[in-house]
Amino acid sequence: MAATTTVFVPHLDTQAGFKLSHGRVDPAKPTVVLVNSMCTTAALFAPQFASARLLDAANLLAIEPLGHGATRCRGGEHFTYWDSALVALQVMEALGVEKAYALGTSQGGWIVTRMALLRPDKILGLLPLGTSMDGETADSRSKGCWDAPPLAAVFLDKWQPTPNFVVGDDWIGAVISSGFGTTSSEEEAAFWTKTLREVYSGEEGRKKLRIAVMCLAERDALLFRVRDIKCPVHWLQVRKSSLVLYVPRYVNCQRIVVL
Repeated sequence: MAATTTVFVPHLDTQAGFKLSHGRVDPAKPTVVLVNSMCTTAALFAPQFASARLLDAANLLAIEPLGHGATRCRGGEHFTYWDSALVALQVMEALGVEKAYALGTSQGGWIVTRMALLRPDKILGLLPLGTSMDGETADSRSKGCWDAPPLAAVFLDKWQPTPNFVVGDDWIGAVISSGFGTTSSEEEAAFWTKTLREVYSGEEGRKKLRIAVMCLAERDALLFRVRDIKCPVHWLQVRKSSLVLYVPRYVNCQRIVVL
């Protein structure tokens, strides 16, 4: 399901979906912003919100990017990952979060990195998970990444205007297989199937989905910009991924530990 709480922020006249632990910010605790992966929602972080140990240690603030969950961009149909980063920063401000650590999985990784680039005074540290700082380039594909633009083109051509639009099982299957792999249970697959059908239905849902996928396929690389990241970075990547070669480009990178 999408987030059930929203807050208005001025960038692109956005109503942003979010989930905040205990429904309020405890000023005595650090805050961790959580940004979800492609076509998921704040519900991706349900295990973290269910952890008493985590909630005792920090405020958790999950923010749904533009094109995802309950977030609605009323200032126009088109947006980029830079816009999602700005919206997330404004959500922090609206909720009284002065500074935060920022964790993002897959697309969330390059969104939180953009947050740190835009407002280094607001981001205390980054935790990118299973992500990349490159765009959809030949170099990225040489490192084992998928070729997103041709796949995206097939779906973008298919998703034509219709008032009865509901995202199909073909895209839902791609999201579940790429996002959760072979570890997902039948219950998880059923949950995300239901969630995607709810979020991406009707003409508004179709438009959200199209631009979200365009953002993925046409995003700009950050390989030079990450040199300007000054906060600590703790990047987790699967062992087999050669994308760990990008990690030393962060100015504060001291070592790489493969787990």
